[in-house]
Amino acid sequence: FLFLVAEFCCGFFVILILGNFWFLAVLYLLWLYLDWETPCTGGRRSQWVRNWTVWKYFREYFPIHLIKTSDLNPNHNYLLGFHPHGVLVAGAFGNFCTGPSFKNLFPGLTPYLHIMPIWFGCPFFREYIMSAGMVSASKESVSYVLSNEGGGHASIIVIGGAEESLNAHPGSLTLNILKRKGFIKMALKHGAHLVPVFSFGENELFKQVANPKGSWLRNVQEKLQKIMGFALPLFHARGVFQYSFGLIPYRQPIHTVVGSPIPVKRNLNPTTEEIEQLHALYLQKLRKLFEEHKRNYGIPEHKSLIFE
Repeated sequence: FLFLVAEFCCGFFVILILGNFWFLAVLYLLWLYLDWETPCTGGRRSQWVRNWTVWKYFREYFPIHLIKTSDLNPNHNYLLGFHPHGVLVAGAFGNFCTGPSFKNLFPGLTPYLHIMPIWFGCPFFREYIMSAGMVSASKESVSYVLSNEGGGHASIIVIGGAEESLNAHPGSLTLNILKRKGFIKMALKHGAHLVPVFSFGENELFKQVANPKGSWLRNVQEKLQKIMGFALPLFHARGVFQYSFGLIPYRQPIHTVVGSPIPVKRNLNPTTEEIEQLHALYLQKLRKLFEEHKRNYGIPEHKSLIFE
């Protein structure tokens, strides 16, 4: 979906350049230069865009639900780790960028969904995603959000990143997290409470071409991911009028469960040992969250999360 909208925006920009409206393209490039840092300084959200009726239909299509397990005190800042990435990251977008669910369940908190910086280089598209509440996933951007003195900010980071999307097969419970500790260091530096979030059903929206580790396809995908910064999973789902083949996601319910916060004391210079300890605690709380709720969402008793 992001690719399609981004391609449309880039195509529109090319039309401006090649057509009789090149001066508009020049003005926009000037605006882009002056506004370049905005995705790293809290973005520019629009409640009008976030409340578009189309997002209501988007959430109801699957449907998408947000489940609260504990209160989050708005006097603190929080770093929410979202799992798994899936192909679409529908649970993150549907719950944190659109509609009133998050605001109703966690009053006083403003969510910021961090995504790859590369998306903010796309003309016009950057304005659209910022209006929905998305900001850059750069260190500067996360620091800006978590530095709010009065609290009330929630950074949502998809911890597994693009690499994890290559594991997004139906039934997969593999998370790329063992080597991802930057978010832990960021939480410590800002004293942001950590909150594990697991989105049940995220991996069931598409079927992906078999790409086991070591296969030629997986090797190519991983090399492209390192070069371009984002992964290219080969996936399919249903069509508009048939369920055999297409790119429209399957209608599978998504339940995004927000866990209890892990209190974090501010530490401007955390040691490697302190980072490792908090990371281990986060993994423990994430596994506990999954185990406590998996029965409610059709996960067999013998299935458990796999950390790699």
